[in-house]
Amino acid sequence: MSDYDALDGTIPDTEVCLNMIREHVEQARSMPMSASVMVNREELLILLEDAEASLPEEIRQSRWLLKERDEFLAKARKEAEEIIEAGRQQAERMVERTEVVRSARRTAEKTVQDAEDRARAMRLETEDYIDQKLAGFEVVLDRTMAAVQKGRERLQVVVEAGADPDISVDDAASEFFNQDSN
Repeated sequence: MSDYDALDGTIPDTEVCLNMIREHVEQARSMPMSASVMVNREELLILLEDAEASLPEEIRQSRWLLKERDEFLAKARKEAEEIIEAGRQQAERMVERTEVVRSARRTAEKTVQDAEDRARAMRLETEDYIDQKLAGFEVVLDRTMAAVQKGRERLQVVVEAGADPDISVDDAASEFFNQDSN
């Protein structure tokens, strides 16, 4: 029975799986005269498979965030275009008034420039926000990949050592933690 059967039968997220693998290895009994530990291969393989199965969800979340970013950028571009068009229309109306032509041109140019500056600022803020979110996802995914790799390496050491699956995990763990007395 795995450590997460109490979680209503669903596959836990990657971080939960990796923490369970870490706990499993940390609590495993050590091999005599070795830094290796005895672990239940089947349980660790199940946990690793569950961790791998949960990765696509995190990748889907990243894709969703990218889609959301694209939609937000499209909306920001549309708003910027509307602001610029409103500025141009206002400029045209002002030009039509002959007594204030110079003033209208300056005001119109300022309005257009302000609209372009605002659109540029909105675009930069949006890109910074999305970059921060993607960086966060990248950190989580890097940690996850490192933890999975470390778990696989530890499991490989056990597999290469030809560990006897009939040896009690408690006996192996007590031997692992008593290495200094040997």
